[in-house]
Amino acid sequence: MKIGIMGGTFDPIHIAHLVVAEDARARLKLTVVIFVPAGEPQLKVDPPECDGQTRLEMVRLATEKNPFFVVSDSEINRQGPTFTVDTLEHLSKEWGPDADFYFIMGLDALMGLPRWRQPEQFLRLCTPVVFNRPDYRVADLGQLRENLPTLTDKLVVIQGPGIEISSSEIRSRVAIGRPIRDLVPDEVEKYIDTKGLYRGIKERGS
Repeated sequence: MKIGIMGGTFDPIHIAHLVVAEDARARLKLTVVIFVPAGEPQLKVDPPECDGQTRLEMVRLATEKNPFFVVSDSEINRQGPTFTVDTLEHLSKEWGPDADFYFIMGLDALMGLPRWRQPEQFLRLCTPVVFNRPDYRVADLGQLRENLPTLTDKLVVIQGPGIEISSSEIRSRVAIGRPIRDLVPDEVEKYIDTKGLYRGIKERGS
């Protein structure tokens, strides 16, 4: 059973997240894609603007119409700092020995993999599926492969759909009263508006 994993702060989740996840599912013939909103990510300079339960609800709203998408609250409900390798070990126990995990990520995230907790164990637990960005080339990964030799045998690189949307852009637009229609699912747009999320914030980063 091939299981995709899509992690992130999802603050908020947006259309590009969903397109990338569905593209990976179709290309790799994944059984499902599990969305895992981050709890207390250690490599983020700033904490998420919205609390975990709010971000979790936005992910649920965004994914509920796709029968191949499921949502895990494993990181949101975990006390203290959250690490991807711990999440993978948790999901391995939950889904059983027949599950093969494919971790969907961007190339920029992959470049930071040596700074993750137990990167070699991460590579033992899953296959990284990387969506290429126009400003990166696979050849640029040479140094990364030297630091993590097992990466070469496992890495799957897919040319991404090229949708340039960021959560920080959406937060900024909401803060100054600009529309976000077509950047997030309708249900998420309505939730943000109803809850008054991101209004008047001073944007800190992506």
